[in-house]
Parts: sequence; C-alpha cells; structure tokens
Amino acid sequence: MTMPSFIRRLRPALCAAAIALAAPAFAADDALYRQLGAQPGLEALMQDFMQRLLADPRMNPFFKEADQAHIQAELVLQICELSGGPCRREGPDMKRVHEGVDIDRAAFNALVEVLQRSMDARGIPFGTQNRLLALLAPMHREIINVP
Repeated sequence: MTMPSFIRRLRPALCAAAIALAAPAFAADDALYRQLGAQPGLEALMQDFMQRLLADPRMNPFFKEADQAHIQAELVLQICELSGGPCRREGPDMKRVHEGVDIDRAAFNALVEVLQRSMDARGIPFGTQNRLLALLAPMHREIINVP
C-alpha cells in the first residue's frame, strides 16, 4: 500500500515535531545528575567521600590498601550513569567487584552514612540525596556478601 503524497510530504515535519516534543522528556532524565553538580560536582563529592571513608575507622580497613584513585573514578562513573548523566561504566558488576571482601550489613550501612555526610558537607539538598540513595540502595543485594 502506498502512502498518500500529502502524508509523505508531512512526514519529515511530523518526525521533527515528535522529536521536539520528546526532547524535554530526555533532558529531564539528567535532572538528578545536574542537581548533584554534573561532572565537577560528582568528582568533588567522590573526593570528599574517599577522604571520609579513609578517616572512618569502620571503613578504613576496606579502603586503605585499595587503589583509591581507581575506586573514586569508578564511583564518579557509576553515579554519573545512575543519575542520568552521560557516563557509562563498563566492567564487572557489583557482585564481582566485591567478591572476596567480607561486607556485612553494618559495613554497608556505615558506607551509606559516610556518603550522607559527604553529601551534607557538599550542600546537596536532602531530597536530592534521597533520590540518589534510592538508586544505590538495591545494590546492597550484590554488595553484602556476609550474613
């Protein structure tokens, strides 16, 4: 069946209109990323977070001998991607990353507390913090590996 000529002529305009109408929805997807300060904000947040992890006696044993720069960079990528930013983290999943590291619920909760302190120190609003934590929370199933 052939398309009527007037529809063929309108097709490019209809496609352009559909894209224009959809653009605000795509732009809104990065709202959390922007609220976190985009790339510079995430880098500053993760730098503060790493310093606090090393200073926290509960967390220090997990991070003092680790490649802290690598972890910090991976966290920036991960949060950038989760929050709707342009980053894409490649590599092993969280379960594999944390294999061989005994992480129980208390350690996971302590890490979340440290992250919250970092977000508070960076002036990230409470609602924004909650949206980020809601995205990160399901990872506990892959990270906690000790009952």
